[in-house]
Amino acid sequence: MTGPEPAQAAQTAQPRIRVLIVDDQPLVRRGLSLILSPDPSFEVVGEAEDGARAVTLARELRPDVAVMDIRMPVLDGVGATAELATAVPDCRVLALSTFDLDEYVVGALRAGAYGFLPKDSSPEELSAAIRTVHAGEAAVAPRLLTRLISTYVRAPAGPRPTAAGLGELTPREVEVWRLMATGLDNNGISRALDISLSTVKNYITSIFDKLAVRDRAQAVIAAYESGLVTARAAAGNPPGDDGYGCGATRPPRPAPR
Repeated sequence: MTGPEPAQAAQTAQPRIRVLIVDDQPLVRRGLSLILSPDPSFEVVGEAEDGARAVTLARELRPDVAVMDIRMPVLDGVGATAELATAVPDCRVLALSTFDLDEYVVGALRAGAYGFLPKDSSPEELSAAIRTVHAGEAAVAPRLLTRLISTYVRAPAGPRPTAAGLGELTPREVEVWRLMATGLDNNGISRALDISLSTVKNYITSIFDKLAVRDRAQAVIAAYESGLVTARAAAGNPPGDDGYGCGATRPPRPAPR
């Protein structure tokens, strides 16, 4: 008897991404499950009809990724994301919204979601976004992220807040942070500053560490809240790419003891 072909053996050995689907509409949950289940790289481990049930199931099932609707009864996606960040920190949230621009999306990103996807996205985009957040990267197109945050995040009047670690940033890191917040992806920053892509990624990793943020989304929110950039400045900057995944990531925080 012969064993499996090498390619098949490698595919079999690859662990599947365990997905929890969270939406208050049964037809949406069923549709998402039907999209993901035939793909051998995914395993739909459960479905929840609201955020409270999602947190309960996530504690029990330990999914890798929760595909989370934003607006739900009992506990919405923002609240559920915040609870999961503490209760099940290894579960990464991909937020779903009916609308491209939604203040709830910014709330979810601030609460710890790794990415955002409109509900009218294609099955291929959904699969790609789940893989991206599972890899620890931010699954939000840079230009869409900037539009979201510039629309719904405002620096408060009066003295501007100081982001934690802002004083530790070098002048070059501040410039990279500003370009990131105005919508440029890593390739765009590389061209704007005439530095290598690997150098850009190193700068961004250092920025994440010094600002104590997890990913690009939280870094961009911090840039707007600190007054480093404004909506007008972002609108005047050339857009970055529209691909999901932003390249530089912060390693996941260890689970609280």
